[in-house]
Amino acid sequence: MSELLYEGKAKKMFSTDDPNVLRVEYKNDATAFNGKKKAVFQGKGRLNNAICTKIFHVLQENNLPTHFIDKISETEQLVKAVSIVPIEVVIRNVVAGSLAKRFGLDEGVSLGRTIIEFYYKSDELGDPMINDDHALALKIATEEDLAEIRRQALKVNDVLQSLFSEAGILLVDFKLEFGKLKSNGALVLADEISPDSCRLWDKETHEKLDKDVFRRNIADLPETYEKLLSRLEAVK
Repeated sequence: MSELLYEGKAKKMFSTDDPNVLRVEYKNDATAFNGKKKAVFQGKGRLNNAICTKIFHVLQENNLPTHFIDKISETEQLVKAVSIVPIEVVIRNVVAGSLAKRFGLDEGVSLGRTIIEFYYKSDELGDPMINDDHALALKIATEEDLAEIRRQALKVNDVLQSLFSEAGILLVDFKLEFGKLKSNGALVLADEISPDSCRLWDKETHEKLDKDVFRRNIADLPETYEKLLSRLEAVK
């Protein structure tokens, strides 16, 4: 019997007959500004599922441990059950979004180095930014966890920069979440990597190929995601 375990802004999680395996269903909902802006787009769940599947396959081919098992329908995946580490990991390669606002920098400027930021996962608190000392004091991660999260995040960044570059796309910034497998406690990449959680720009024109088209009313979201998927599928 499949039981709904969790429903978030973009997907639902269901149990399966195996306690170490969950079924993910991608929704057609889009949200922005912490849920203040909402809309439903036909086909969005299908597109995010396909894009995320492509990305996880590439990461696994590069020996990065993830919770992904298989895509089982247009909108569904099977994943390994994890206990999520309550830290959102943001990787930044180019100035954009909140980084531009915080430091008065122009969007589109290369940072010259990769920046990793940690945010405490708490809707009630608005996901405040934290550092390693906060994480240790809050007892939400160990020093070993934090070191491994940084190591894996930087490797994910290297692999994805290469993938998107081949598709003519600049990986500006993106969000990751990690979890510990319920089967053996190993730390793995979890959640999703999709245009909902990444900033992706055309390398030449800086045309936006992510959820910013919805946030800023720039273009049609499904058409944008379809364009992104086509470019990724063309990369062998």
